[in-house]
Amino acid sequence: MALDWSNRLPLTVPTLILLLGAGLLTVRLLVSRRGVLPASWRRSVLETLDATIFAAVLSLVIITFVVQAFYIPSGSMEPTLQVGDRILVSKFSYRLGPIRRGDIIVFRFPLSPTRDFVKRVVALPGETVELREGLVLINGKPLSELYPTPLPGGERACTSSYGPKRVPEGQYFVLGDNRCNSEDSRFFGFVPAQNVVGKALLIYWPLQRAGAVR
Repeated sequence: MALDWSNRLPLTVPTLILLLGAGLLTVRLLVSRRGVLPASWRRSVLETLDATIFAAVLSLVIITFVVQAFYIPSGSMEPTLQVGDRILVSKFSYRLGPIRRGDIIVFRFPLSPTRDFVKRVVALPGETVELREGLVLINGKPLSELYPTPLPGGERACTSSYGPKRVPEGQYFVLGDNRCNSEDSRFFGFVPAQNVVGKALLIYWPLQRAGAVR
């Protein structure tokens, strides 16, 4: 599932915020000069510009280091994430602890790093992963997948086989919950740790689906 909101923008959001901040700072320097505006107006305009510049800097810090919003454009993570969901992704979670099996992560697509994908971590570095008619095996043992996923069980016409392959150190094997309709590690390979943007925390929109991502 490609999170394609960023692909529709010619510049990244942090870059746009930087450009906005630079533009506001330039305007502030011009306004601060005597004679550009009446004194009574100049103070009010400068206060507004200062507040806006502060908000831009704060937004840049939050987006870069804390949390970022993403839009879900496809159904590869159904039923967990559905088309039209908007999620918040923590960028600091993995500074405090390791990536764990079952985590839903946003990462830069290994074959095209300008694109962001969202998938679930299934196999960790050093493990051997295999899919046998839709059943996931880790080091030869069936994986108990407690999170929502259509497989194994039910309609098995679209099940697939993969591996066995060993996950390299510093990389992860990821799958979409909708195994029948997901472009994931079965097709593009393992995800390097440095490509991981963050951990999906919660759905904030639509309101009827708001809640923690599991």
